[in-house]
Amino acid sequence: MNMRVDLAALRPQLIQIARNADTGDGAHDLSHLERVWKAAAGMLAHHPEADAVVVMAASYLHDLVNLPKNHPDRARASAMAADQAVRELRAAGYPSAKLEGVHHAIEAHSYSANIPPRTIEARIVQDADRLDALGPVGLARMFHVGGQLGRALAHPDDPMGAHRQLDDGIYTLDHIELKLASIAGTMQTEGGRVLAATRLDWIRRFRDEFVADWSA
Repeated sequence: MNMRVDLAALRPQLIQIARNADTGDGAHDLSHLERVWKAAAGMLAHHPEADAVVVMAASYLHDLVNLPKNHPDRARASAMAADQAVRELRAAGYPSAKLEGVHHAIEAHSYSANIPPRTIEARIVQDADRLDALGPVGLARMFHVGGQLGRALAHPDDPMGAHRQLDDGIYTLDHIELKLASIAGTMQTEGGRVLAATRLDWIRRFRDEFVADWSA
């Protein structure tokens, strides 16, 4: 069967599975999944050896289990999501030979899980998901999550952490250097590295302007 037909038929099924698991988290909603798939599809153009069916399934289903950042089982969320995705896909008649690839791509996408991606499909999905944590949308997601967790926007007197230890468990702005800056260095594809560097630069420029106003 033609791959394009496969993807066109698969996408609405994946969207429905994702919608059924939606918890109402604005940082991990269907729009996030669509952006991850869009970024992943762009990378697929440079990696014809990758299985687009596996990448699409993992892109849409990687957040089937979405635990809060401060949940004690946060590091296990991606493995739980991978298990659920396999169950859902098997029930939907998804090709069984591709389930292992989807499971690994979902399990390895998570920063918290710290699982090295072994396949090109997993590397693409990991990069695509992490790219959505950078740039304007990534910044908005960062502040959204910080608000959900009751964190202050920034330290009142030292927002850049010049005379204190950064702590993004208290101050959301600290998350830029403690987490987002390191994400750019974890990209697995050349395209991901270029985009991540550009988006991180934008976030840092925003931070500098934010600090100038914050401290005025």
